[in-house]
Amino acid sequence: MPPDPSHEPYAILAVDDSSDNLFLIESILDDPEYHITCVESGQAALEVVGQTPPDVILLDVMMPGLDGYAVTQRIRDNPNLPYIPILLITAHDQSSLVQGLDAGADDFIRKPVDVNELRARVRSLLRLKRSIDAQATMIRQRDDFVARLTHDLRTPLVAANRMLKLCEGDAFGPMPEDGKHAIATVVDSNRHLLSMVNTLLEVYRHEAGHKALTLSPVDLFKLTEAVVMELAPMAAEKGLTCLLCRSDWVDAVPATARDNSPRSPVADSGSVALDKAVSGTATLDNDAFVVPGDHLELRRVITNLIGNAIKFTDSGSVTATIGTTSRLPESVDLPNGQGSAWVWVSVTDTGIGVPEAEQQAVFEWFRQGNQARSGHGLGLHLSQRIARLHGGTITLASEVDHGSCFTLYLPKQSEM
Repeated sequence: MPPDPSHEPYAILAVDDSSDNLFLIESILDDPEYHITCVESGQAALEVVGQTPPDVILLDVMMPGLDGYAVTQRIRDNPNLPYIPILLITAHDQSSLVQGLDAGADDFIRKPVDVNELRARVRSLLRLKRSIDAQATMIRQRDDFVARLTHDLRTPLVAANRMLKLCEGDAFGPMPEDGKHAIATVVDSNRHLLSMVNTLLEVYRHEAGHKALTLSPVDLFKLTEAVVMELAPMAAEKGLTCLLCRSDWVDAVPATARDNSPRSPVADSGSVALDKAVSGTATLDNDAFVVPGDHLELRRVITNLIGNAIKFTDSGSVTATIGTTSRLPESVDLPNGQGSAWVWVSVTDTGIGVPEAEQQAVFEWFRQGNQARSGHGLGLHLSQRIARLHGGTITLASEVDHGSCFTLYLPKQSEM
């Protein structure tokens, strides 16, 4: 490998319980481009990696104490470490290639090592390291750019809306009705753009891992009630019937798209239109719908689900139902999902529905539907990320021309 004055020597960590093997590796890789650190145990290797992560690790498999497989697994399981290529070195017939690769190793070479082969594999792993590091740098730069851009866009948008509101209020003199109507249209457009900018900023905060949750007990029923009351005028403008339901059955099952009616089985204990007080006789205790969560983030999720249901429904109804269950549906794949108590909120509509071919991708990044009213493809992606950050998930059941049912599952607050 020709010298490259633009960077420091590559740090290579060689791990082997035999000093003779370490001396051999040092001799083969004797190059100004490499700075080699040698240790004789798996535990010592982990200590070096934790303090100063190398660029490549050459790791003997058969060692007393922590063998190469265990060291590889621990490195791969540490989320605080950057990506480090690992080359496993072993004697013939003493180890499994499959086991090594499954543990997280990137390459495999057997003893006695061929000089040219070892050098070539090290060069290959260094190219892999450079490629992954370059990609990570580009992602960080992209995230930083988008975060700064979206943050900077908010200021002029807010200022413009304030000025337009002053014009609407005749602060600078009387305006004709046509002018006020035009300004109102611009204000609505700016409000939509500001909402999109805010959502994009939140998505990148989550993607970059900069979003920290402020956890507290959250009553999902009260939260959902507040959201549906807030969005009721939007539904009323479209002539939709909006319902808030609660199921007091311990193991109630969320509705499907075809079940959207005020008296569906899951809502049998009480359902009312949003313009009336929520009532019903509860058989569960007052903490039945309490989850540990970030109130603002969970409000964002429920607002997005109900808002989408209203947006994509032209006639009929939108129903928000809340219930509890001690078991998740088999289709819901969550670590530690079974054996826990869950609270769910389903939002069912009689809208246009989502084609089956698109349902798997509806939560993906910047994934838009194929119909004219599709948004910017961020809301559901952000909502799913927030749900997963809370240890839960969002599922979708939908049928074209029969509506959709999005269901949020969250772990129930543990009883003290």
